This record gives sequence, C-alpha cells and structure tokens, in this order.
Amino acid sequence: MNIVWKKEMIADLVSLVIGLGLFLSPWVFGFSAESPMNWNAWLSGILIAALALVALAAFAEWPEWLTLAAGVWVVVSPWVVQFSSNATVTPLHVIAGIVVVVVAALRLWFLHQGHPRVTA
Repeated sequence: MNIVWKKEMIADLVSLVIGLGLFLSPWVFGFSAESPMNWNAWLSGILIAALALVALAAFAEWPEWLTLAAGVWVVVSPWVVQFSSNATVTPLHVIAGIVVVVVAALRLWFLHQGHPRVTA
C-alpha cells in the first residue's frame, strides 16, 4: 500500500498523537483509580484519536470541526468535571486541549484559504 503523504496530514497526525497521549495519561501519570479524571482522559483521547483517523482516511471538513469541539471540551473539562484542583491533570488537559484546538483551527483555516474551486 503506497500512501502519498501530504502536508495537510501532519495536523491529523498531531491530533492522533495527542489523543493517544491523553488516553494513556492516566497510566503514565498515575491518576487515582476510577475517577472522573481517568474517564475524561480516556474518552476524550479516544474521541480525538478516532477523529484524527477519520480525517486521515477520508478528506472531509466535519472531522476537523468535531476535533475542534473535542479540544475545547478537553480545555474546559477540569472545571466542568471538577478536577481543576489537581496540579498534574489540569495542566495536562489544558495544554493538550489547546494544542488540539490550534491544530484543528489551523487546518480549517488552511482548508478555507485554499485555491478557489470552480463548480459547474
């Protein structure tokens, strides 16, 4: 299978890595077992990684919008799910979420700044 890598795929690869990192973070950083922090990291990580895989597999705009929304959720989730007092987990979520939001926003911006398409 010969895949032609395009520069647009880099954003999706970054989101995939961030999603996988967020999913693995409860084990890496030793969050307390069966807590909302764990579930948030696991579910958010799976969602971001899955959306990145969808964006890599099929060129469409909707995965980028959903990734942007997931990134916003990851940024605000420490306060919504009420684990913002944790000094390890909160910065992890905020930084990961900001990276996902910036990458998705840039991807959408570049998508809309592309060459005009002529439709007939």
